[in-house]
Amino acid sequence: MDEHRLGLKPVLRRVWARRGQRPVVRVHHRYEWLYVYCFVRPATGESCWLLLPRLNAAVFTLALAHFARQVGAGQTKRVLLVLDRAGAHTSQAVEVPDGIELEWLPAYSPELQPAERLWPLTDEGVANQLFADLPELEARLVERCRTLADQPQVLHSHTHFHWWTEV
Repeated sequence: MDEHRLGLKPVLRRVWARRGQRPVVRVHHRYEWLYVYCFVRPATGESCWLLLPRLNAAVFTLALAHFARQVGAGQTKRVLLVLDRAGAHTSQAVEVPDGIELEWLPAYSPELQPAERLWPLTDEGVANQLFADLPELEARLVERCRTLADQPQVLHSHTHFHWWTEV
């Protein structure tokens, strides 16, 4: 599980252009954000995507509850969730639903976090584009997240490390 901040400040990428011409990308720096949350199962590529307005303990608790409902976690089904030590994750205010167990990665180790490798795929759907407002960006991200969720083999290839435990 991990989250990624995207907003109205554009994601810029290199693009091909004819020799002697410079590509033009419209940019209007504005600092309004939303967060893409992704829960992914590296062994299969199954995923659960959420777009939420911020990252704090209350919203993270909401994301955990939604995820637990979606996967059917509870007394009869236990889910181990690997995540980093972001302040919103480690807050005493976070309420962990029944059936969810949290496993913490070592500090400052994003290379061990499988979900970290999904953000370039997510950014690709909004790169080099200017959005008028957050609802327009959100609509594009919903489309991109649905596309990625429908491609579990792509998510598997990006998140399944050779040392990841097979269950």
